[in-house]
Amino acid sequence: MRPREPYLARRVLDALLREDYGDLAKRVTRSKEGVALLLADGRRVRLAPGLLFQDFVVADDELLGLEQVLNTLQEIAAPEDAEGVAAFFEECVEALHALELHDEHRPRITGRQLADYESLAAFVDHPVYPTARARAGLSDDELLAYAPEFAPSFDLRWAWVPREHVTGEATHWAREQDGAVLLPVHPLTVGALPPQARVTDDGPPITVRPTLSMRTVQLDARTQLKLPLPTSTLGRRNRRSIKPSTLADGAAAERLLRGLADPGILLADEQTYAHAGHEYLGWMLRRLPEGRIIPVAALNVPEVRDELGDVESLLTRYLTTLLGWNVRLFVRYGVALEAHQQNLAIVLTGGDLKLLVKDNDGLLASPARLAAAGVAPPSFADERMLTDDPHALADVFVTITLHLAAASIAFGALPADRAAALVRSCLEEALAEHGDDPMARLLRARTLDAVRLTGKSMITAGTLVAKERSGARDVNKFYGTSGPNYLRVLSLLRSA
Repeated sequence: MRPREPYLARRVLDALLREDYGDLAKRVTRSKEGVALLLADGRRVRLAPGLLFQDFVVADDELLGLEQVLNTLQEIAAPEDAEGVAAFFEECVEALHALELHDEHRPRITGRQLADYESLAAFVDHPVYPTARARAGLSDDELLAYAPEFAPSFDLRWAWVPREHVTGEATHWAREQDGAVLLPVHPLTVGALPPQARVTDDGPPITVRPTLSMRTVQLDARTQLKLPLPTSTLGRRNRRSIKPSTLADGAAAERLLRGLADPGILLADEQTYAHAGHEYLGWMLRRLPEGRIIPVAALNVPEVRDELGDVESLLTRYLTTLLGWNVRLFVRYGVALEAHQQNLAIVLTGGDLKLLVKDNDGLLASPARLAAAGVAPPSFADERMLTDDPHALADVFVTITLHLAAASIAFGALPADRAAALVRSCLEEALAEHGDDPMARLLRARTLDAVRLTGKSMITAGTLVAKERSGARDVNKFYGTSGPNYLRVLSLLRSA
């Protein structure tokens, strides 16, 4: 058995059990020996109580092979899901290989004097999605050359595109030739470009580094460039290409949020972009504020926490800012952000801490509540960004703001009882500001007072089950699972 295989096998089985794919929970047995899960080969895997996101997880001392888990998946899968199951098999193999490759190169990266926060943040596995390190179709050489966890640098490529195909800031790169304009291209995308794009060496020489979001690269300390990639992450249906409307929707969402931002909130400037009507021909320039910028995901890296010192004090300031603003957005304006641990950063300037928000094209907003607050609802091209359903808004708040941006960070940095108490107290404080407002009562009922908390079925919608069968309009907002309320349970235990 390969060294990293038991770790990945446990995470995959945990995810399948959490999402109850193929009624896997029916294979859970309870006896005087404890709780166990029956695998396809007849083995009973001992389970332990889960804390975050699910009731039970594979016990830490259970040594599992990936083949055992995937054989069980194959046995419980519906025949209609055969294609998705085969894709997930590949995903698991790619993830295992990427883990091993990273372990091999990690000493080289951490041994550098100036390991950057983006690369360090990439050391942390996704809190929920088990095969997040898989990037569909990329070779070892491509991962080493372009993935953030390997801290590479590389040169941008360029392509001439007919001027009439390009919308947005077509001439931003100050090059136009015979009716064609110059667009930056990620090296991985060169072989996938459409016929209207002509790869050229005429572009300016620009060396970049990948950020935690692999398709976004860093031009310098204050400027990033988002480019489409011909791969998928967090599920085969989560393609890293860029639709033409996405950049305009993201810019409109940023403008909306700028008008609603608290003093402690910073919005990355994402107003400069262009697109040529093809999923691999587009770019967005992101301008960042002054200060020391640390991706929130990096707070779960021991080296970063050691550098920052009093991590509980810092987390208190972060959570107060995060939850205060997100609760206010939800209650007053009917807005829920898809700003998870990879889309958020803390900005330190002297002793001041602010929250930096970027990539806003996944938010959910209520036109009715915005209008009632005197705010004009944006005209998003993606109609999935608009809803007047308060429970749909609460689903995003719970699964993104609470689970990923708050709990996964706090529980990754502090003992469970202190993490739960901290998140709960910050959320209580944020909700107290709004008293008996109906939206505040709803959010309290869905969070602090709930017996169970909503979760997302990420591998089900992302890879295993086709949209036609799952009914998912958006694979990133597909629910249907729940877990214990880690805030309420620990609060009750302390008061008992």
